[in-house]
Amino acid sequence: MEQIVHKWITTQELMEEFDLELVNPKSADIARRIAVSDINRPGLALAGFFTYHPEERVQVVGRTETTFFEALPEALQKERAKQLCAYVQTPCLIVARGIEVPQELLDAAIAHRLPVLRSQLSTTKLTGRLQAYFDRQLALETLVHGVLVDVYGIGILIQGSSGIGKSETALELVKRGHRLVADDAVEIRRVAENVLEGTSPELLRQLIEIRGLGVLNVMTLFGAGAIRMRKDIEMVIQLQMWDDKAAYDRLGLDEETIKILDVEVPFLNLPVRPGRNLAVILEVAAMNYRLKRMGYNAAKELTEKMTLTMQQESGGPKY
Repeated sequence: MEQIVHKWITTQELMEEFDLELVNPKSADIARRIAVSDINRPGLALAGFFTYHPEERVQVVGRTETTFFEALPEALQKERAKQLCAYVQTPCLIVARGIEVPQELLDAAIAHRLPVLRSQLSTTKLTGRLQAYFDRQLALETLVHGVLVDVYGIGILIQGSSGIGKSETALELVKRGHRLVADDAVEIRRVAENVLEGTSPELLRQLIEIRGLGVLNVMTLFGAGAIRMRKDIEMVIQLQMWDDKAAYDRLGLDEETIKILDVEVPFLNLPVRPGRNLAVILEVAAMNYRLKRMGYNAAKELTEKMTLTMQQESGGPKY
């Protein structure tokens, strides 16, 4: 069962990453945590609507918000600023375009120890870069046992019991010109709604273990083109020992999926026995997956032809 890791960063780490200016250094709690990737522009809050205000998000203020805020009466500015800055879950408030922070807003932030940061970037560029950074840094993460390879541009996660031949298959694929991403342990992050990205733990990067040979450095043996740092996972193939009593899918009509970090990924059960060239089978699996994405399914085409043939032989309707 996968163990999901929920990540967070601090406001101080965000400051250092984007080289942001801390406007209130003496009163800011820069150890506040950022745990959600969404960003909020508090225009509605400054207008007085705090129902459903997402206080746990980073608040980004641009020219529109500051112009509106400065047009309010002074008493109303104090009230709205106090309400906005009073949330202890708010990690920070970032002012874009190098705009001077309105004094009432700054006073309220100082009173509640809310970090006020300033960026020279435009509001659109700032929010775009922040969103991309948060999506990667705060993505849900899990660590699974397996091997991740890039075969014809398709990221295939190979799983199976220890000693079944996952690493040997990956080594043969690398020898055939494909690329290794991770061996033995794969770190998986959900970087978008339905996108899983796999990478290798830093300690095991570029390494592969082959029983009888030991640990090998793939980049040293095959060159820099034989590895990838990360790859989106588009298919999971489970290797299992061949069982003569088991009924295996002969046509490939049933398309199974497996759920990783709440993302459905195409899944194949691949029986293993002496004489089967797993590397070639994985190559064909990758090519077949690409064909399916382009709208061609050989199994469905065969089924339709068989159905048509049986109808013609039985004198049934012809289509």
